[in-house]
Amino acid sequence: MFDILWRSVAVGVGGTVLMDLWAILLSFLPGQRWPNWAPVGRWFWHLRSGKVFHEDIGKAAPYEHELALGWIGHYAVGILYGVLLVAVAGAAWLQAPTFLPAWAVGIVTVGAGWFLLQPGLGLGWAASKLPNANQVRLLNLAAHTVFAAGMYGTALLIR
Repeated sequence: MFDILWRSVAVGVGGTVLMDLWAILLSFLPGQRWPNWAPVGRWFWHLRSGKVFHEDIGKAAPYEHELALGWIGHYAVGILYGVLLVAVAGAAWLQAPTFLPAWAVGIVTVGAGWFLLQPGLGLGWAASKLPNANQVRLLNLAAHTVFAAGMYGTALLIR
């Protein structure tokens, strides 16, 4: 059981690392920004008081360590998704990983960003309040595909 758990955690971490590298590479393109997990950390901080949805997370009370909390939360969610992948695909997937289950989980998890995190930050459902909402949605799908590739690749490396 411990073997399955640590491999599931590693799969989630591997996917998250590749997704972060992707985001950093994209940040060098015009109009793209360096990843900033501070607003997400502020959102996580406010969850403790039951506040899920904000009009504008930037106007919510700041938290001194929100950037660190954002990164921690980002990796915790990635780990959770790695565990979810193994739970859905089965422990045997760790011995003979295929891309399709990882990609399916990666794409399904976009829904958490579109219908929980983005409205929680005040960006609207699926970033609908942003002027470039379709671009954001496309980038979300691409990032979660990269996340899936990282989970799959990590599973191949540790089998």
